[in-house]
Formats: sequence, C-alpha cells, structure tokens
Amino acid sequence: MGEMSEKTEGVMGPDYGIRAFQSQIESIYLGRDSKRGKEGSTLWFIEEVGELIRALRRGERENLEEEFADVFAWMSSLASIEGIDLAGVVLEKYGKGCPRCKETPCGCPE
Repeated sequence: MGEMSEKTEGVMGPDYGIRAFQSQIESIYLGRDSKRGKEGSTLWFIEEVGELIRALRRGERENLEEEFADVFAWMSSLASIEGIDLAGVVLEKYGKGCPRCKETPCGCPE
C-alpha cells in the first residue's frame, strides 16, 4: 500500500489508522486469504456480518465489540485481495463530508 498520498491526506487529515490496520491484517492473513480467494473470503466476511447482526439484535455488548472488529478485519482483507487502499477510498469519498451535499453533518433530506 505504501506511503500516504496527497489524495488520502485531504480535509480529514490523517487516515485515522486505517492504513496501518489494513497493513496489519495483510501481514497476518493476506497469504491465507489470497489462497482462499475472493469468493471464499467473501463467505467468511458475510458470516461475520451475520454474527454482528445477531449481536446487535441481542444487545450483547462484549460480543458486539468482537464482531465489529471481525467485520472490519474481513473487509480489510477483501480490500487487500482486490488491491484497494481503504484509507484512500474512504477519505476520497467522505473526506469532505457527505458525498452528496458535502456538508458535515449531512444536510440531505431524510
């Protein structure tokens, strides 16, 4: 993923650790997840999303925290498999506020 580009520094400033987190997940899992492939890794991601939804519905605070971390890790791994720099794309889309109205907080009609 390399050094932070001008594009990712934007209005929001630093990447809030997104790049470092994605790099850590790559170090731990990219070899294994790449062998599993996009389809297999996507199934694991979807399973974790399901576990997150279950924890949200049940109000299981400890499990909720773990499942948010798992979903973020699997999303990061899938992005890496696809060659996507999460920090870059997140800051590009949301770095200036709402992508539609450009306001913070969003001023779009509900």
